[in-house]
Amino acid sequence: MIGKILIVGAGTAGFVSALILKTRFPNIDITIVRSKNIGIIGVGEGTTEHWHHFMQMVGIDPTTLINRTDATLKYGVMFEDWTKQPYLHSIPDNLNNIRIGQYPAGYGYLISKQVPADNLTLKNIWNKEIVNSEQPYQYHFNTNKLNTFLEEISVSRNIKIIDDEIHEVVTENNTIQKVVGTENYTADFYIDCTGFKRLLINKLGAKWKSYSKWLTMNEAIAFPTKDTQEYNPYTLAKAMSSGWLWRIPVWGRWGNGYVFDSNYISADQAKQEAEEYLGFEIDVARHIKFDPGCLEKSWIGNCSAIGLSSNFVEPLEATSIGSTINQTFLLMHYIPNYNEHSINLYNKKVNLILENIRDFVITHYLTKKTDSKFWQDVQNIELPESLRNNLLRWKNNLPIKEDVVTTEYVLFHEQNWINLLYGIGWFEQNIKQEYEMINQQYKDHVENKVDSFINAMHSGHKHKDFIRRIREQ
Repeated sequence: MIGKILIVGAGTAGFVSALILKTRFPNIDITIVRSKNIGIIGVGEGTTEHWHHFMQMVGIDPTTLINRTDATLKYGVMFEDWTKQPYLHSIPDNLNNIRIGQYPAGYGYLISKQVPADNLTLKNIWNKEIVNSEQPYQYHFNTNKLNTFLEEISVSRNIKIIDDEIHEVVTENNTIQKVVGTENYTADFYIDCTGFKRLLINKLGAKWKSYSKWLTMNEAIAFPTKDTQEYNPYTLAKAMSSGWLWRIPVWGRWGNGYVFDSNYISADQAKQEAEEYLGFEIDVARHIKFDPGCLEKSWIGNCSAIGLSSNFVEPLEATSIGSTINQTFLLMHYIPNYNEHSINLYNKKVNLILENIRDFVITHYLTKKTDSKFWQDVQNIELPESLRNNLLRWKNNLPIKEDVVTTEYVLFHEQNWINLLYGIGWFEQNIKQEYEMINQQYKDHVENKVDSFINAMHSGHKHKDFIRRIREQ
């Protein structure tokens, strides 16, 4: 029986895991130990739709979030210069829900007609407009203000927060006995949210499984830029000579970064290239080096690693916060009365979540872009077997749930893959045959619904004006 959980680290992962577990287990004593001398990474400022699931569970009001964290709204990710025409990874429910069993008939109709990629998304996004009836549930926010906001909520939910720096982890028989700072801290269960240090889980013999042979991004520079007259309602991912650059609007400024492969470019060269693209000088706030991958086992003994302690693929598609949320949801179900079998099942499913992210991110780089040595080389990597098998099938068939949803907690479902694969031009012409096999009566039904979606153009508010109205409430 678990009576006390100790979380070490108070970045986004520490507070998110604490709030989810406290909501599910209100009678468990949850304590966070953190050091104010250790800053948060704060590289990514964007979420996936899983953030909305977190907010719903723990009871966070969207208007309050926007006001307290300088948040803006996000429909998805716009990919610029990865292909000849930009494409947007964004999923409209009213198109996604047109199905025959698992077959995504709405997408099948559009793709069989070879329509422009923007027809797979809401038209207002391309005009940088927010429509009330189609308001997204993804956000960009100021990471430091989010951290303060989550801390206040945690305190109000009787989560204890102690300021101390852990310098020793005492283990015995593959379990943690105590962690030591200026005082000794003990618990029935420990959660490692110490980021890349992995202070707790490494003491239990955790091993890192690198994805670097598939994903070669290993460094990033992050930098803020000044406010602008208008905001994108999406994350911009701009292809660069040796990686890609993100642009994320938050109220009052932009968050930016260049993620690159250091075998092709240095941090100084990345800075120069970013300045050439933006047209002004920048001040680099952080230079991060990382090895993409995950732990072979995120749960060992009486300790689970969550967040950057458990995995980090790369910033593309904002997967870090989403995987933190889903990993904690999974832990929430496996932690009561756990045994070794529970731990093994949990680790297996966490690995499936990470393989889904790994394969999805790899696929972005399978474009026809060849204007630099990096882009020529990145397309010649040997693919993981799981991805290779699916891509062979997806030349001629649209992805279905059965192909990718190995656990309900994977981040990217079949509709995400369809959106991406069509964007990079993966599907071959004979994919039309799959759609044409539908009986005519149902085909008429599908086409009427899809045509209504395509022709619907709701007037909206420009993104910045929409956020301003919320902030004035």
